Order: sequence, then structure tokens, then C-alpha cells
Amino acid sequence: MIFRERMDVAKAKEIFLSEIKGMEKTETFNAISAVGRVLSMTMLAPRNVPHYRRSAMDGFAVRSVDIIGASPTNPVMLQVCDDMMEGTCIPVNTGDYVPDVADAVLMMEDTILIGDMIEVRAQVHPGKNVGEIGEDVRKNEIIFNKGHLLRPCDVAVLASLGIKEVEVYEKPIVAIIPTGNDLLPLPQDDVPPPGKTLDINSPMIGKYVEIWGGKPRYCEIVPEDRTLIEDAIKANLDADMIVVSGGTSVGDRDYVPAVVEKLGKKLVHGVGLSPGKPTALGIAEDVPVLCMPGYPAAGLVALLVFGKPALRKAGNIPHIPETSVKATLSGKIMSREGYLSYARVVLEGDSAHPLMTAGAGILSSIAKADGFVIIPENVEGCEEGSEVDVVLIE
Repeated sequence: MIFRERMDVAKAKEIFLSEIKGMEKTETFNAISAVGRVLSMTMLAPRNVPHYRRSAMDGFAVRSVDIIGASPTNPVMLQVCDDMMEGTCIPVNTGDYVPDVADAVLMMEDTILIGDMIEVRAQVHPGKNVGEIGEDVRKNEIIFNKGHLLRPCDVAVLASLGIKEVEVYEKPIVAIIPTGNDLLPLPQDDVPPPGKTLDINSPMIGKYVEIWGGKPRYCEIVPEDRTLIEDAIKANLDADMIVVSGGTSVGDRDYVPAVVEKLGKKLVHGVGLSPGKPTALGIAEDVPVLCMPGYPAAGLVALLVFGKPALRKAGNIPHIPETSVKATLSGKIMSREGYLSYARVVLEGDSAHPLMTAGAGILSSIAKADGFVIIPENVEGCEEGSEVDVVLIE
């Protein structure tokens, strides 16, 4: 496989992302179900939280002036009743309303109940253990900015404010177009005949699209025919992004990059990525197109490196750093200078055991792996015993 040009990964990604515009389509969505959605507008609090003075402890609402100087050796007696006045207290539980006339809550642990009175063995200052109105959220305060990715704790805040619906960006639609004369659609009960293989890339791509916040559109397998590939891409130009699997190399029947160039512009073809060198990137009528290799391991790496950030930019989804852990290599990893290499490893405690580091078609090595050791272009491998960062596979 020979490429006249091979662009480094960082430059290729920069060029690709610079051509992608964030979508503007929005929808109204149920707030409780909006985890993982991105707000399309800044949200202001419609009311205070709490909207009343509330107790932060189990104990007694008191007037702090009534128990000045109280201690275990100098206790003060208060009458327990339902109305607050001089020399009295009211029992409260955490979250209960605290009457305006009371300015503090005395913890249960600092009292001894004697009949209908309590012996107070500690003093409190005004405001002690009392949550004031708006202490959590104040009315008209900005609670979330436009572009915020909602988490479970965020929808709890929305619920506390009585917000039932939110305006969010629609999920970006990603059209998945598998190509290849050798491909058979799923499901298949029988073992494929020699020379045929199952389209396993489409479900893999689609599930990652869902995880990353998009909506997959599964397309039928397209044979290795320039016109049919062009028709398939044209039919999906209403999507927010297109991923074409296969047909990206430099063989006689690898038509995909040329078709993308005809429909718009081919930005990159051939990157310093291992596995994933045949990746092509382009734009067709303002729609970003990722042309990933058909070999599953190479395709997945291309999807992670280029597809994930492209989808997030198209969908206005904030960047979320990959999760990584530090580990010590139990064996040497070889890599090619000039290529950003994704080496597969299995984690066992603090050790990382290298799996097959070559073989773009060996998908099982990805499934068996816990993560990747990413080796920079200017480094020739990693020695046994090296401490490395392992980026976990989602």
C-alpha cells in the first residue's frame, strides 16, 4: 500500500475539524430524561432553592440569644412547644421549615430531653445549621450555560427548580455506509462462504456513535462500484456526518476517496496512523465524511481518532477527555517511526501486557484489550518495564 503523501495525525485532525460546523437544529426535551444531551440555550433559575428557611440538622429551632453561654457545666433549659417565643424551642428534622423568629438550629446531640423541656449543653451563633432562602440556587442565577452537557446531578438541579423541559441540540445523525463486494449483512446463521465476510463494522460504528451522543443511520452494503458509492453518499447528504467503511486504500477498486473529492473536497488521504494509514477525510456539500479502512482494528482506531471529535464538533458536544490509567509494560512494544501507533494491551493490576500490535484486521485483539498505549510518531516503541499511560477502550 503506497501513498504519495502521508499526513501526520495532528495536522489531519486539525484540517478536518476546521471544516466542520456545529449544527443548529434543536428540540424541546423532557428534563429528567435529558442526561447526555447538550443545552442549546443558557438556563436561568426560575426560583430560589431552597424557597424557605430549612434545617440542616435534626434538632431544635431556637433563638440563639436564649442559650448564650450554654455548656455541659452550665446548661440552659428550654421549653419544647409548637410556637416559637422567648425561652422555647421547636423540634425539627433535616429539611424542615425553620420559623422566621428562630435564627439557629441546635443539634440533637447537644441536648438532653427531660419531660417537655430540653437541657441545652452548647451555644449556637445566629444562622447555625439553617439553610437560608436561595442558599443553593438564587432566582435568575445562571445555572447552566449554552453548550453544557447534562449529567445526572444536573437533571436533579433542574428538578429542584421545577423545570420540566429543556431546549437541547438534536443528536447528530451519522450515516454509516459499508462498502465491499465481500460483505454480507447481519444477521447470518450460516458460516459465510470463502471470500465472504460479515459486516461487523456497521454495528461497531453505530454503537460508538450512540455512546458519543449521536444517532446512527444504518445503510445497506454498497458494492465496489464508483457510481453506486456516489449514489449512496448523495442519498445521505441530509445527515450531519457520514462514515464510509472500506474502499479507502489505493487499489483499483478503492473508489471512496475519489468519490468524496468529486462531491466536495478530499482533505486528507493517508495518515501517519498505525493501524489506520488508509484513512481519508473530506467534505461533501458541507457534510464531513470519514472514510475509514475496512479492516476492523484499523477502522476502529480511525473512528476513535477522527470520528469521535468530528461527531462532537458537529453536535456541539463538549470534549470529554479519555480515561487513562498508568501501568508498567510487561513486554516490549515495537512501533514505526513517523506513525502515531495504537498498541493494544491487557491490564492486570499495575501491569500492561501487550497484545498483537500489528494486524489491522484482527478485531479480537481489540475486544480482548483493555486499552491502548499510544506511541508518538517520533518514538520507536516502548521498552519492557516502562511506565505508560493506557487509554481505556470504551
